[in-house]
Order: sequence, then C-alpha cells, then structure tokens
Amino acid sequence: MKQHDAYAAWRLPSFRRYFSGNMILILGWQMQKVAIGWEIYERTHSAMALGYAGLAQFFPQALFMLFAGHITDTFNRKRVLMAALACNALAAVGLAVNSARGGSILVLYVCLFAYGSARAFIMPSRAAFLPGIIPLEIFSTAVSWNSSGFEISSMAGPAIGGLLIGAFQSPTLVYTINAIGQMTFVVLLGSITYKYQQAPRQPLTLRSFSAGFRFVWKAKVVLSAMLLDMFGVLLGGATAMMPIYAKDILRVGPRGLGWLMAAPSIGAFAMALLQAHRGPLKKAGRTLLFAVAGFGTVTVIFGISRSFWLSMTMMALLGSCDNISVVVRSTLVQILTPDDMRGRVSALNSLFIGTSNELGAFESGLVANFFGPVVSVVSGGIGTLLVVFGMAWLSPELRRYGRLDQPRVREEE
Repeated sequence: MKQHDAYAAWRLPSFRRYFSGNMILILGWQMQKVAIGWEIYERTHSAMALGYAGLAQFFPQALFMLFAGHITDTFNRKRVLMAALACNALAAVGLAVNSARGGSILVLYVCLFAYGSARAFIMPSRAAFLPGIIPLEIFSTAVSWNSSGFEISSMAGPAIGGLLIGAFQSPTLVYTINAIGQMTFVVLLGSITYKYQQAPRQPLTLRSFSAGFRFVWKAKVVLSAMLLDMFGVLLGGATAMMPIYAKDILRVGPRGLGWLMAAPSIGAFAMALLQAHRGPLKKAGRTLLFAVAGFGTVTVIFGISRSFWLSMTMMALLGSCDNISVVVRSTLVQILTPDDMRGRVSALNSLFIGTSNELGAFESGLVANFFGPVVSVVSGGIGTLLVVFGMAWLSPELRRYGRLDQPRVREEE
C-alpha cells in the first residue's frame, strides 16, 4: 500500500495560496466579530441591540443561501467567490467609515445585512471551489490542514481584535484590516489556476433550487452526516453556557472564561494536525458516529464538573471530537456530490450547520432559563447521544462507509 504523504497538499501552489487567503479571511472575520460586539454595546448598552446584530447577519444568509448555491453551480465558482469577497470587503469598509464618523447604528445594521448577504455566496462557493484544485485522493488531508488554519485564526482573531480596540479605543482599524484581508484573498484567488467547465445554464426555477434537497435526500450517507452534525451542534450547547459556568459555577472569572473559550480551538487544532499526519480514515462512518458520541459524552461531563481543569479538559476534547466530525462531514459532502451539484449541496450544508449554531445557542439559553445551566448542558449532551444511537440504527449506509480517499467504497459490517 502506498505510504500516506501528510504534506502532499502543501506541494500544490494552489492549495498554499488558498490556505493563506482563507486563514486571513477567518482571522479578519473573528477580529470583526469582536469589534461589532464592542461597538454596539459601547454605544447602546443594550443586550437586545447585540441580538439584532446577529439577526442582521443571519437573516440574509438564510434568505439567499439556496439562491447562492444555484449561482455557484451555474457560473465560474472562482469568480463568484472573488465577487462575493469583494462585496464583503465593501461592507467592512462601510463599517469602518461609519465607525470613524460616529454614524448611525441603523447604518451599522445595514452594513451587517450586506455583510451577511455576501457571506451567503462566500460559503457555498468557497466549499465547492476547493475540490476543483485538490485531487480527491488527498482531499481529506487538505481539509484537515485547512481546519488547522481555521482554528489558529479562530484563536488569534478575537485576541488581536481586542488588543487593537483597546489600543485605539475604536473598532475602525479592525474593520479596515478585515477589508484589506478579504481583498488579499481575492488577489490570491486570482493567481490560482482553476479550470472552469461550462455547464448548461439552468433556469431559476423551484426545481433547480430544490435539486440540492433532492440529491441529499437520495444520498443517505450525505444526509446522515449532515443531520448528525446538525443535531450534535443544536443539542450540545455547552459553549453557549460558558459565561455562566465561568462566573457562577466554576468561579474563575473573565480570565478563566477566556481559557474555557479557547480550549475547544486548542483541542480542534491538535486533532486537525493528527488527522493530517494520520491519513484518510479507513472507517469514516463509524469514526463520525464515535466522534459525535464523544462530543455528547464530554458535554455531559462538562455539565456536571465543578473542577476548572476537568472542565478545561472536556472543552479541549469537545473541540477534538468536533474537528473529526467537521473533517469527515466536509469531505463526504464534497467527494460524494457530483461537481455540477456541489454549490447547491454546499449551500444546504452551510444553511443546516449555520442554523443549528444559532438555534442551538437559543435552545440552551431557553432550557437554562427554566431549569438552570447544568440541566441545559447535561440534557443537551444526552440528547446528542440519543441522536447518535438513532442515526446508527437508521443509517446502515453511514455505519458501513469506508475510506475517505476512495469515494463510494464501503466496508461491510
């Protein structure tokens, strides 16, 4: 058997440019996330105003995502991604100008709506673009490396954003840096060789829009992987309860909260490196089921823990399990989806996972409001375990799925 080459993806100039640009993109997004929260609360002192900010970004993504998937499958994905990034950068420029002038909060929300609208096109086009520059036999390894870059940016972005806001007492520079970073990604994408195969133009019809749903419904492995991840995120809302745990249960204050918030990214980064060096999974379906089960188990332990270090360990393990799930799901969605459907299926995947993040935080808060944070976290973890058992029983196709580097090859039980 050919020995696994953990660094094969890095020998491709296209991947190196994509990785660098994507890392810069995520870094800017994470920096701006801190800046938006700081500016809105500093100017309004209203928790509801912060909620409106999330809604202003989430609503256009939910509204335009399926249309964006159709556009991604109809036109050159590289150009769609570059155009969406440029629009996203313009929205960041609008935020910077509005902040520098002390403009209206309403204008800020308009910029956030534009920002979310552009992201609706970025998510599916970015996901569907990657298989066009990476051979499928090393695709899962490339996803693992890409995930490691995401985690580094996710850890560094909020810290850098906070430092810049503290130093300048204004988020204007953060918005500006984000705009520059996104245009840098546009330039890097422009230098990537991407062979676009003109597909027959499909009319904007309900049938075309629903093609992604129909494919996912028929492709049971893809459907099972998406549902498993979606319900895991929806029910396993430990991260949403972290501020309460840090202040009232573990009593570690804001510094401890910072470590708790960083722990999942640390665990995910370590697992991403391990997966990249280990090579494609041989029993991807079972591994995915075990990973989500592990996600639920460590959520329950975190929920009942009264030890800061045990809680930290559980959060790091939660990030590790989540990273396995992300890599397996992302790889399965891309390698099992026909190229002319990748945009619409990626849009559907982004919509499901994005919605579950938002609704998961709401669900955790709602249960905590009536029954307390411990019940909220523990019941969510137990719910995740029940979903895993149900999916393992209902989806034998997922249980039997074999190697990630051999599309449609399954192992018998």
